[in-house]
Amino acid sequence: EVQIVESGGGLVQTGGSLRLSCAASGFTFADDHAIGWFRQAPGKEREGVACIGSADGTTYYADFVQGRFSISSDNAKNTVYLQMNSLKPEDTAVYYCAADLTHARCYYEMDYWGKGTLVTVSS
Repeated sequence: EVQIVESGGGLVQTGGSLRLSCAASGFTFADDHAIGWFRQAPGKEREGVACIGSADGTTYYADFVQGRFSISSDNAKNTVYLQMNSLKPEDTAVYYCAADLTHARCYYEMDYWGKGTLVTVSS
């Protein structure tokens, strides 16, 4: 059974940093996969934040986090991280991790989702 578990959310001040973790089980990172981070703010639709594909480790970022967030993968731990720096109040949202086990590149066609972790950025 595939499971996706996010952690690392919390309350941080504007300009601060957080590192989110996405622990995946039920499959191995040696298999083709792509892991994406998404977020959903209150009253807004879910949006893609970043993604990393297993084919060559290529990463993708939404324009609004470019230069501030960094996604990385630890294959030995089956864990993907999202390092978030220079946080802004508009980054406040529930952050979700999701896995695509069909593709090795980021097509944002996710098969499995975690339950999310809340990030709150105070002004």
